[in-house]
Amino acid sequence: MKHHLSDDLSLARAASTFAALGSEQRLSVLRCLVRAGPDGLSIGELGARSGITGSTLTHHMKILTQAGLVTQARQGRSIICIAAAYDEMEALSRFLLSECCADIETPPEGHRHD
Repeated sequence: MKHHLSDDLSLARAASTFAALGSEQRLSVLRCLVRAGPDGLSIGELGARSGITGSTLTHHMKILTQAGLVTQARQGRSIICIAAAYDEMEALSRFLLSECCADIETPPEGHRHD
């Protein structure tokens, strides 16, 4: 059986990225960042919105950053802005949907897949 991967996203890379989302808190952090839009949030604002702060937030941000789902950058003297990596999320979506229904044969007469 052949696997065609969308945009060269390997099965291993996709599994690793999905594993990073296997935490309710990390998913909550990512959701806050997606809702904030491409400008992202400061680490303080992210903590306030997600209810996750300090070393726990730092830990989750490290995992999400390593997975390529968020980016972190300094703005000004000390404010750290965080934005969701939309291109990575789009690649994951394409990976999941790229072969949707590829193994379904043509339905018999009178049966349709809607």
